[in-house]
Amino acid sequence: MNDKTYGFIGLGLIGGSMARAIKSAQPDCTIMAYAPHRTTVDAARADGTIDIALERIGAEFSDCDYIFLCAPVEINNDNLELLMPYLSPKTTVTDIGSVKNSIHEKVRELGIEDQFIGGHPMTGTERIGYQNSKAALLENAYYILTKTDKTKEDRLSDYYHLVKDMGAIPLVVPYLQHDFATAAISHVPHVLSAALVNLVKDSDNEDDLMKTIAAGGFKDITRISSSSPVMWQQICNTNSDNISELLSSLIDSLVDIKLAVDEHDSDKLLDFFTSARSYRESFSDFTSGPIQKTYVLHVEIDDQPGRLAKVAVLLSDHSVNIKNIGIVHNREYERGTLKIEFHTQKDLDQALDLLSHNGYTVVTYHG
Repeated sequence: MNDKTYGFIGLGLIGGSMARAIKSAQPDCTIMAYAPHRTTVDAARADGTIDIALERIGAEFSDCDYIFLCAPVEINNDNLELLMPYLSPKTTVTDIGSVKNSIHEKVRELGIEDQFIGGHPMTGTERIGYQNSKAALLENAYYILTKTDKTKEDRLSDYYHLVKDMGAIPLVVPYLQHDFATAAISHVPHVLSAALVNLVKDSDNEDDLMKTIAAGGFKDITRISSSSPVMWQQICNTNSDNISELLSSLIDSLVDIKLAVDEHDSDKLLDFFTSARSYRESFSDFTSGPIQKTYVLHVEIDDQPGRLAKVAVLLSDHSVNIKNIGIVHNREYERGTLKIEFHTQKDLDQALDLLSHNGYTVVTYHG
């Protein structure tokens, strides 16, 4: 039996997924939550993810063994101040922000360094909100922990094991190192993704030709632009030095490769793409980072009425959960005419087996 009590301030995609994962691992625990929109906590109470739906940040949080600050980065600092009158000495306070310097500074200012351990579950999707949360989002995701100079080992160890209970992979990293790393592998890619989308928007003609044929590779590398604009505004404001430094390096690289394109420098172009491919292929396929993996099948089907429905029914009859399905019109970089996206590797594997045994030609893609 686990009689611990967990509190959440904010319950969106990540906070909701964490609450679900904790409740799944520790069904006897108590979870309370406050969110700005009452409908969010009411929905979480109705589906059994949380036990207590709160209307404000108040004395109820004094009972918590853990409190997770799950709002956007700058709002977490404000919520932490509101929480201070109700904070019990036993409570471990943590956050889920992808920038750590700001919250660590606030913790020092408030004098609670011995109770705070920063947290960053490196997972997510392009969809936002509690309605899209799921416990599986934490599975095999790296979960960064950032301690303070006053963090006691037993408190860190307890949090470390809680992360493992959620199905994630805990890593203890200095918070300044964390902010530089996430700027490189998450923040700058989001800026670049938005820049690519805006490039197409601003370059398209009045007939929207580019928008019409955008598919395959372009949609895959820009799907993260559907994330919350407010969240990314705050991330850029709070991790500005690191993002700016890395953007400068990226701009220098783009200028260099533009020169190679202008001069038809075949050797430099080949080196550029070969280096990227080699390093990309060295990445692990068994863990997830801040930009969530996609699990996709491309199925070759005849262009006849009912063929798509037949595939969908086959998967549905065998309880395979489909995230998205549709016909691929622009096939420059893709094989197959039907693209099916799944939530998990398990669903993809089951679909691959079913479709293959029913005579379909299938190609898998892991992004």
